[in-house]
Amino acid sequence: MAEERGEGMGGGHVAADELRLLIERAERLEEEKKGIQDDIKDVFAEAKGRGYDPKAMKKILSIRKKKREEYQEEEAILETYLQALGML
Repeated sequence: MAEERGEGMGGGHVAADELRLLIERAERLEEEKKGIQDDIKDVFAEAKGRGYDPKAMKKILSIRKKKREEYQEEEAILETYLQALGML
């Protein structure tokens, strides 16, 4: 059988040990990612408990990821749209 010879669906050779190690590594990273996501959730819960607004904090995080010029351009477009809709 093709599987016994180490051939994959495409007919090429598959190094089973290497593939298994890569999958296991990805699984460990997924677990770490979940742990980090839980930690972030805890930070926002703590912030909320101290009277901070988690939505505003998340917005700030989003802004801080962007270059200043990119953020300023987005804000200018948003302001233009809001004015056009009579919301400012």
